[in-house]
Amino acid sequence: MLEHFAARPGLHSLADIQHDLGLPKSSLYMLLRTLVNLGWVETDATGTRYGIGVRALLVGSSYIDGDEVVAAARPTLDRLSEDTTETIHLARMDGTSVVYLATRQSRHHLRPFTRVGRRLPVHSTALGKALLAGHSDEEVRALLPRRLEAVTEHTVTDRERLIEELAVVREKGYAEDREENTLGLRCFGVAVPYRTPARDAVSCSVPVARLTEEREELIKAALFAARDRLSVVTRRM
Repeated sequence: MLEHFAARPGLHSLADIQHDLGLPKSSLYMLLRTLVNLGWVETDATGTRYGIGVRALLVGSSYIDGDEVVAAARPTLDRLSEDTTETIHLARMDGTSVVYLATRQSRHHLRPFTRVGRRLPVHSTALGKALLAGHSDEEVRALLPRRLEAVTEHTVTDRERLIEELAVVREKGYAEDREENTLGLRCFGVAVPYRTPARDAVSCSVPVARLTEEREELIKAALFAARDRLSVVTRRM
C-alpha cells in the first residue's frame, strides 16, 4: 500500500486504489483507516481521498541519516560538485530500479530537477547501467524482461542490446545515459566497488546544450577520481 502511494504522488479515491491493487473494497477501506490513524496515510477534508502520510517521510529520512555510505560519501560528493558544477547523484540499486540517496544540485540556471528518494528504471540511467555491468549477462537476463520500458524515445528497450552495451561499460569503467531517461540530458555514472557486485553508484548529469567534448572528458575524470576516493573511505563497510 505504501509503495503504491509512493509511486503515485497526490491523493487518490478508494475506487482508484482498489482498481490498482485489486483488494476487496471492505478490506481496503479498513487498511486505509488503520494507516490514517497511525499517520502513514493522509486524507483530504472529505476523508474520501488518500495519499502518503508524514510518518513515511520520517522513516525514509531515518534510512538516509543512518546510512554509513551516505555519510562517508558527503565530502566526495561535495568535491565532485565543485569540480564539475553539475548535478551529482549517489544512488542504490533496488531490484530493477535505482533510488537516489543523495544529490548535489547544479550551479547553473539550466539544470535537472532531482530529489532524494526518487526511483528510476535501472536500464535507462547511467547509474543503473554502471551497476548492472557488475553482474553477469545471465544475471541481467534473469533480472530484466526481454522488452524494457521506453522512458524516452532514446531508451534502449531491447535487453540483448543493453547487455551488449554493458560489455562496453565494463571495458570503459563508466556508463552513459544519452537522453534515455530525460530528453535534453546526458548522464555519466560509475559504480562504487566497496562490495561485489556493487550496489551504489555516482553520476553526473549535464544538459546536452552545455556538453562539449572537453567538458565530457573533465566530467569522466572527476567521476573516476570520486570513485577512487569513495573506494577508500568505504573499504570496510
